[in-house]
Amino acid sequence: MTENSQAQPAANPELPTQYAPAEVEGKLYERWVERGYFEADEKSGKPPYTIVIPPPNVTGSLHLGHAFEHTIIDALTRRKRMQGYETLWQPGMDHAGIATQNVVERELAKEGKSRHDLGREAFVERVWQWKEESGGQISGQMRRLGDGVAWSRERFTMDDGLSAAVQTIFKRLFDDGLIYRAERIINWCPRCLTAISDIEVEYQDDDGELVSIKYGDGDETLVVATTRAETMLGDTAVAVHPDDERYAHLVGRRIKLPLTDRTIPVVADTHVDPEFGTGAVKVTPAHDPNDFEIGRRHDLPNVTVMDERAVITTPGPFQGLDRYEARSAIVAALRAEGRIVAEKRPYVHSVGHCSRCKTTVEPRLSLQWWVKVETLAKEAGDAVRDGRVTIHPKEMESRYFAWIDNLNDWNISRQLWWGHRIPVWHGPNGETVCVGPNDEPPTGEGWHQDTDVLDTWFSSGLWPFSTLGWPEQTPSLEKFYPNSVLVTGYDILFFWVARMMMFGLYAMDGTPPFHTIALHGMVRDEHGKKMSKTFGNVVNPLDWMDKYGADAVRFTLARGANPGVDVPIGEDWVQGSRNFANKVWNATRFAMMNGATVEGPLPDAERMSATDRWILSRLNETVAQVDALYEDYQFAKLSDALFHFAWDEVFDWYVELSKTTFFAGGEQAGVSGRVLGEVLDVTLRLLHPIVPFVTETLWTTLTGKESVVVADWPADSGFRDPAAEREIEHLQQVVTEVRRFRADQGLQSGQKVPGRLDLAATPLAAHEAAIRQVLRLQAAGEGFHATATLPVAGATVELDLSGTIDVAAERKRLTKDRDAAEKEKQQAVAKLGNEAFLAKAPDNVVDKIRGRLSKAEADIERITAQLTALPES
Repeated sequence: MTENSQAQPAANPELPTQYAPAEVEGKLYERWVERGYFEADEKSGKPPYTIVIPPPNVTGSLHLGHAFEHTIIDALTRRKRMQGYETLWQPGMDHAGIATQNVVERELAKEGKSRHDLGREAFVERVWQWKEESGGQISGQMRRLGDGVAWSRERFTMDDGLSAAVQTIFKRLFDDGLIYRAERIINWCPRCLTAISDIEVEYQDDDGELVSIKYGDGDETLVVATTRAETMLGDTAVAVHPDDERYAHLVGRRIKLPLTDRTIPVVADTHVDPEFGTGAVKVTPAHDPNDFEIGRRHDLPNVTVMDERAVITTPGPFQGLDRYEARSAIVAALRAEGRIVAEKRPYVHSVGHCSRCKTTVEPRLSLQWWVKVETLAKEAGDAVRDGRVTIHPKEMESRYFAWIDNLNDWNISRQLWWGHRIPVWHGPNGETVCVGPNDEPPTGEGWHQDTDVLDTWFSSGLWPFSTLGWPEQTPSLEKFYPNSVLVTGYDILFFWVARMMMFGLYAMDGTPPFHTIALHGMVRDEHGKKMSKTFGNVVNPLDWMDKYGADAVRFTLARGANPGVDVPIGEDWVQGSRNFANKVWNATRFAMMNGATVEGPLPDAERMSATDRWILSRLNETVAQVDALYEDYQFAKLSDALFHFAWDEVFDWYVELSKTTFFAGGEQAGVSGRVLGEVLDVTLRLLHPIVPFVTETLWTTLTGKESVVVADWPADSGFRDPAAEREIEHLQQVVTEVRRFRADQGLQSGQKVPGRLDLAATPLAAHEAAIRQVLRLQAAGEGFHATATLPVAGATVELDLSGTIDVAAERKRLTKDRDAAEKEKQQAVAKLGNEAFLAKAPDNVVDKIRGRLSKAEADIERITAQLTALPES
């Protein structure tokens, strides 16, 4: 790779008149990849900077959430690369157990087949075939966005190396007594026929029914309410609070369970809220997590009444009915016996659904594999408490602790065929043998491998070190672990982040997987609404990239990226970012055509104009500001700082103020040309991590060097000139006020008018030509008649507007506007002076009227000034 500090053969300084993203982005990206800019070398002496990609599902495609997160990570890694770090952005994909199996099963269904028709081995082969042919389209989309990942290191959670890592840590945990098998209540999907994790359960408000049922008879009567009447067939107790005197006489007695020939006990348990409902709850330990815990405390039997497809299995009239059919039939039977005390329909309540197929999840008692998390979770909490890991923003720490300090044992088994199979063999006499990656499994009659596979989060929890070759002690692992920072959404703080923390600390001898956890929010639409297919507001970022370019999408997302805060985004904002990219292009092109250069050292400050010294002072201040904001992960603020510096200060002020110098030519033009070249060079490098494509094209053309990707990150030289900054601020005040007056008079921005400047009382005399240039003021020749005199910031500006506006018509228009403002003021004053009105009106209404009064007074003052400035008719 050529050292970027060495200038290449001079590039063609010609730039097209317009920037066309579609014509340059793809070619530039492939050039970057071919030159190896994104690869990482563990043998280099550079300090490491490591970030892993939150592995997208192999079934997925790029959505705005991906684009947002990838933009942040890419900006961080591009900057660190420019700062001289050996940067690794680790790419890869997750095998996505349930999602991928569902995709392939749907394909089989089109052929009239199921996975059982193929058998396990053939089905898994079919999934691998699908993965090779159709999976991973997101990789190509990442290239479209400009992701600077180390493609040669791309990993997949089911590849050989990661599978060995999964098997290794499973065996270590098993041998340490941290993995066990037990019956517990889990989230069960009757459609996918597997346990699913909490993260795979989506809750939504559904219309249901709440029925109150009378249990027992006479003095032994209790009323319980339920939304799942079908589960009453599995009730093994009714629970009340120990201090509830209403039911004290029933505690320890047995009452009749309706529709069955069973009696069940009444137990006292502090879990029951005596203030809620009747203060009595039915207890179904095999079908409710809270009831399961009550059952354990009171040694109640677990009665399972549904199979894996949520069909009733209890012998009797309801056997064979689907859960919803059984619900209706059971309520009807209870009603016939006079046991329905109350019914409420619809009863809106929160119901869990499988995130993959949207089926209502069924809490179900099931024999599963579990990780004992108590010691692992304590380590993960301590790593943040003792400062080994920093959570950013800090206020998210409390959410992390609330989760990690109360973590329940983790159900890691799934009843699927696609995934890492549990590395445990069961023997004919109940033997259990866990097998590591280098062990031979037991053989012989009656031995078989466990049929379950591991939760996808189990393998993705190893991602920060398994991708580096663990359990082998590889050079990559030594160089790049721990990761520098994890960038991810706060929504998976509890799931993926917690798993990585526990596994990293356990596997890597107490070294956490990353130094910093930088949490971002969710992308929402321009109204702040969650993006959802149901709402019809989902945006494909590829459509916006096709229309406006990748840089525009990236810049829009970065400008909304406040740490831990959701990001609203609309197409208008992307269009505005496209305009910014065009502004950078056009202004740079103009500057290069008018003498901007990077050749040679910067001139001494004594040779520079105040305008030159001002922009260099502002440039260094911006470098320092952007650096500080990067270190604080304040992407919205640093993007805004870059936007306003580039657009406002460089292009709208410095370039405009320097035009007279460039047009005049001579030594000063050369000085300003070198200053402008320096400013553009640094500005493009500052912008590059967020808008890489347009900056690459412009920077290489400006400098003739290889690539801005491997250029040096700008450093604050320390140059500051407060006097020059005050001088130009004074100039800006004069120009801004005159521009405002011109606009008020209805003059077009480019319209020239005769003007006379008196700058004697200001330090701006040397800037008269520049001020005239930006204000479009012609010389005050013969016949000049000052029709408007503006005292502005110590200067006096006289304008001759005769012939440019119809003074009589303008006076009439302004008088009408002032009369309207006076009327508005009178109405507001009258309302605010009405005590009866103020006593009754809401605060927001009163505040609104005060606002109207303030605006009316400001309008009157402004219009009066405009009328005063008009010449006599």
